[in-house]
Amino acid sequence: MLALSLSFAVALLDQLSKYAIRSSLCLGHGREVIPGWFDLRYVQNTGAAWGVFEGLNHWLVPLSLAMLVVMARFRRHFMSGGRLPDLAAGLIGGGIVGNLLDRVRLGYVVDFLDFHWRGHAFPAFNLADAAICTGVGLYMLSELRGWNRPAAEPAAPNRTAKRGSS
Repeated sequence: MLALSLSFAVALLDQLSKYAIRSSLCLGHGREVIPGWFDLRYVQNTGAAWGVFEGLNHWLVPLSLAMLVVMARFRRHFMSGGRLPDLAAGLIGGGIVGNLLDRVRLGYVVDFLDFHWRGHAFPAFNLADAAICTGVGLYMLSELRGWNRPAAEPAAPNRTAKRGSS
């Protein structure tokens, strides 16, 4: 239930933030938030995260749908064993849904978080991208630490001993 609730919250916050950006900024324009380091800038991305596979939105829609199906189908296999894997699944699922909604409705994904420093720029991204990356990181951490494995069941008492024998 945590994963589903978190997925919904992430997708909703992502869509609200993108609506705010589209409503307040013209394409390509931005607002300086932290001088010399962080701006809000409206960018349209027809590729995957950070512009990879630019122009391949028509392939990324079915890929996103397939990933959601795989996550739903194999959730218990990959994401069992605690709250951290559930948190990871919720972040990943919500991020995929947030970007998928943009791809289907708009034909592109709205990116707006623009970090830069001394002439070096990190590609613009959005809350859905951040949720996916954070979720994948948490999932990897839970796997590396062994937090994603179900607890071992306690051994059953030996019931084969004869009664009355000492």
